[in-house]
Amino acid sequence: MEYSKPNTKHRLGSVSKQFTALLILKLVEQGKLKLDTPISAYLPDYPKKTGDVITLHHLLTHTSGIPNYTSFPNFFKEVSKNPYSPETFVKQFSDLTLQFTPGEKFAYSNSGYFLLGYIIEKVSGKTYENYLQEIIFKPLKMNNSGYDNSSVILKNRASGYEKNGKSYVNTSFIDMSIPYAAGSLYSTVEDLYLWDQSLYSNQLLSSKSMDLFFGSHIDTGRGKYGYGWNINDVPNLKNDNVRMVEHGGGINGFNTVISRIPSDKNLVVLLNNTGGTNLNEMNKAILSILYDKPFDMPKMSMAIALQDIIAEKGLTIGLEEAKALKNSDKYAFKEDEMNGIGYQFLQSGKNKEAIEIFKLNVEKFPKSGNAYDSLGEAYLKDGNKELAIVNYKKSVELDPKNEAGKKVLEEISK
Repeated sequence: MEYSKPNTKHRLGSVSKQFTALLILKLVEQGKLKLDTPISAYLPDYPKKTGDVITLHHLLTHTSGIPNYTSFPNFFKEVSKNPYSPETFVKQFSDLTLQFTPGEKFAYSNSGYFLLGYIIEKVSGKTYENYLQEIIFKPLKMNNSGYDNSSVILKNRASGYEKNGKSYVNTSFIDMSIPYAAGSLYSTVEDLYLWDQSLYSNQLLSSKSMDLFFGSHIDTGRGKYGYGWNINDVPNLKNDNVRMVEHGGGINGFNTVISRIPSDKNLVVLLNNTGGTNLNEMNKAILSILYDKPFDMPKMSMAIALQDIIAEKGLTIGLEEAKALKNSDKYAFKEDEMNGIGYQFLQSGKNKEAIEIFKLNVEKFPKSGNAYDSLGEAYLKDGNKELAIVNYKKSVELDPKNEAGKKVLEEISK
């Protein structure tokens, strides 16, 4: 087995957003953009009804209200596998009704950062990829970083994998024109160190722009958000709270974390090519070690353990042992992981197993509309329309924005 090295190139997912944000600020410094100007000024073909009320600041801070395209029901199965030009893909969401008045609240949206990349191209007259190389990667000598493209043969590029019980499988394909300025970059730990070090200087931006870059612009409910960065005050590392600037990313087969503590110039970079590994828990433990604080070891996945038990011993014994796993300090019960395992069973025709997994999720997360939606889908696939209706209704009750669930409910209730 070949292991990652410091120069192994990993896809960054949403860690890409900070690079897009810096490019926008660079264009602001050059007088080509204004943060408070409506985006219709830069994209005259964008629907004026929304383009006249959304600004660059809204896009940068996830406060535009534009629906997040990666949450669309057919995104991973269909849309994500096809190539699009930025101009064509913008039409996937440009005509949609906003989820709220721009600036009203925070709602993470890849659509907003996709639009920022498109604006960069329109204003700079260059492709997003070329402008990125010119403004950031070449000046910083980040020679192992770039915009990923599946058709290009790239030395030392990591392949993406997903956990399947005790083994791994190749991750599903995604055309890299889709994540675009919201998540299509690749880099290495060594290059991300160069990036980190440059941010302590004015090599790329003026002091005024750097203050905007790392400003606490909006409350996310779990901290603050700057421009492409989460800004949080972390207790218990030192006598006083420590300001941490970080962002995570996830894309088919990869997840990532970059975490900076500017006051001490500490940096943690975690790049992983086996899907949804517990990087946040690892990051927390590493930071505790840096500051000589006690830490907890990251827990194993209950979902994966349960999948293995069911595969080896059958559903009945698996469900019995699940009770013990839930009470163990060694295992973490995570909604998204259980949901993913449930869908693996569902897609392989094991409807009964999927139903039981989703039922465990509903039991553990009774206020999750998504958990009920998945259970409803499994019942429907198993031919139990009555229980499918019950669970879809509960899903829509908990999550009134679940338009896909409403549509299914309307169809099966006829």
